[in-house]
Amino acid sequence: MAQRGQDKRAEEAEEQRNSRLSDMAQRGQERRAEETEEQRNRRLAVMGQRSQQRRAEETEEQRNSRLAKMAQRAQERRAEETDEQRNSRLSAMLQHARERRLNVIKGQNHHQIQSFYAARTVLN
Repeated sequence: MAQRGQDKRAEEAEEQRNSRLSDMAQRGQERRAEETEEQRNRRLAVMGQRSQQRRAEETEEQRNSRLAKMAQRAQERRAEETDEQRNSRLSAMLQHARERRLNVIKGQNHHQIQSFYAARTVLN
C-alpha cells in the first residue's frame, strides 16, 4: 500500500506535486487556526522533543552542516532586511543582553546573601 503511494508520487509532474503540497499546507494552516491553546502547546512541545531527539542522534558532521545552513540563512536574512528591521533586531538583542546581565547580578546577589547567612549561622 505505501509502495503504491510512493510510486504514484514518483510519477507525478512538478506542477501536480506543487499543487498537492500547497493543498497539504493549506489544510495544515486551517487545522492550526482552529486548534485550542492547549492543543497548540502540545503540538509545539512534541515538535520540540522531536527536534531535541534528532539533535541528540546527529553526528558531528551533521551538526556542523546544520549550523552552517542556519548561519547562511541568518546572513541572507540580514542582507535583505531594511534599516528599520535591523534597528529592531539590534534593539531586541540589546534588551536581551540587559536582561541577561540583570539575571547574572541577581544570581550573584542571591549567592552572596546565601553565603552571608551561611557564615552567620556558623558564627552563631
